[in-house]
Amino acid sequence: MSSILITGANRGIGLEFTAQYAAAGWRVLAACRDPSETGDLRRIAEAAGGAVSLHRLEVTDPQSIRRLADELSSQPVDLLLNNAGVAGREAANFGQTPAKPWLDTLAVNVVAPMHMAEAFLPHVQRSERRIIATISSRMGSVGENDQGGSYAYRSSKAAVNAVAKNLSVEMKNKGITVVVLHPGWVRTDMGGPEAPVSPEESVTGLKGVLDKVTLADTGKFLNYDGTEIPW
Repeated sequence: MSSILITGANRGIGLEFTAQYAAAGWRVLAACRDPSETGDLRRIAEAAGGAVSLHRLEVTDPQSIRRLADELSSQPVDLLLNNAGVAGREAANFGQTPAKPWLDTLAVNVVAPMHMAEAFLPHVQRSERRIIATISSRMGSVGENDQGGSYAYRSSKAAVNAVAKNLSVEMKNKGITVVVLHPGWVRTDMGGPEAPVSPEESVTGLKGVLDKVTLADTGKFLNYDGTEIPW
């Protein structure tokens, strides 16, 4: 049975990833800050007949990451999905960019995916598929930025793209595929009610992309419809 570790699995597209991968017969390791407070996630786990396990994880705490890596030390991870993210709205506009919320955004969106990759490299190496994927955003594309604004969010996604590109170079000789993904503008707590893409549509597309990626795709920035996005 293939396995996936999902961060931020308690809501939004993380919750939908959990549901879709469980339905596809994968073992799902669903991680979030407090599994005891996630009713929807618990219901998915209960319906999955043991295929979904819930795990406590604070992605900005290196000790929390290490504890989970130790807890899952015998578990191969075919797909490490860095999904947890924040919008950084408190440091979005020119003239209103206080340091702490900007740094907090970088901690979740950039540093945490790197620490997850470092901690779970042995788990990924022991698996068959060997994929590390990070949910980024088209707003992190430098080449496509013609609107400005969203300073904390844009800079964090551009930075995590650079981290993933770097990882793709260093992990290729280990047979590990590293990609970053744009989920679309999705109707979630982060995306808001006006977003045109449903979580179901986004994750169906992203899962289709991840089902097909191979080592030949490592280092790519991919849209949920499978097309490449310029850096």
